[in-house]
Amino acid sequence: MAAFFKYVLVGVFNTAIHVAVFIAMLMIGSNQAVSNLVAFIMALSFSFLANARFTFRASVSLSRYLKFVAGMGSLSVALGYLGDRLDWQPMFTVTLFSLLSLVLGFFFSRWVFMEKRGWIFR
Repeated sequence: MAAFFKYVLVGVFNTAIHVAVFIAMLMIGSNQAVSNLVAFIMALSFSFLANARFTFRASVSLSRYLKFVAGMGSLSVALGYLGDRLDWQPMFTVTLFSLLSLVLGFFFSRWVFMEKRGWIFR
């Protein structure tokens, strides 16, 4: 369970980065889908490196990074798209994404960082 608490700590910083970039993108006129994707990529780069080293003590690689971007990026774009289509308030969109990515992202991260060791749940 210690890994989850480390993941949450990294997530606090990740979320702050995500929200700041999301708001900045909206302020320059981007829609929610693009804003959420750009914010996600910025936060993800930090999160990927911090979780690899601090949370899971795993090596970083382009392959792992691309898997993480593809999996979590799909969630980011999907929620941004729903936010635009369903006329959600921007803060609802980013809050929902943050909550979903906390839970889903933890399990996905474990898979990405542990796959070479042969165990998903240690």
